[in-house]
Amino acid sequence: MKQESVRPAQAGLVIGLLLAGMWLLEVVDQLSGNVLDGYGIRARELDGLPEIFTAPFLHGGFDHLIANTVPFAVLGFLVLLGGLVRWLLSSLSSIISSGLFAWVLTPSDTVVLGASGLVFGWLTYLLARGVWSRRPGQVLLAVAVLVVYGGLIWGVLPGAAGVSWQAHLGGAVGGLLAAWRLHRRPAPAPARPSGQTSPW
Repeated sequence: MKQESVRPAQAGLVIGLLLAGMWLLEVVDQLSGNVLDGYGIRARELDGLPEIFTAPFLHGGFDHLIANTVPFAVLGFLVLLGGLVRWLLSSLSSIISSGLFAWVLTPSDTVVLGASGLVFGWLTYLLARGVWSRRPGQVLLAVAVLVVYGGLIWGVLPGAAGVSWQAHLGGAVGGLLAAWRLHRRPAPAPARPSGQTSPW
């Protein structure tokens, strides 16, 4: 898939607007007595499935939002630099996979929300993109991302109470799938024996 990359200023503007929107939503949520939390994913409830698409932009308080803000800004910016379509597809893959994992694997009567599943998707997308594309610039970027944010990977395992490792794991899977779909190189065609001509 060939496409033009996004300029840094444009990428910064898009990510900045998304972050501003999430902060505004959290202000509204706090002022309304956490009414917006009802748009999080309600685990194992059929009518909670549509919230897969709203949950990533809502948070359980300002501490939760603050924890996600910097990795969301950095990783989202880096993915968007690679092209708008790829950013959209990798984001959608991460959001859907994260939401489904959270919906299926989280205990009943639990509401899951937050951008961390999407953040994990962007993280694994950037790492796997370097592996499958084998382009020097993307490989170096993957190494840098691994050094700075590699510690987040442990978040796909059960850990602290109140932290949705299920959403993290699902987001990571979604990011891997997106990188595989968008950046894997086709296997080289087998070489024909010397002297053999093609009928085409």
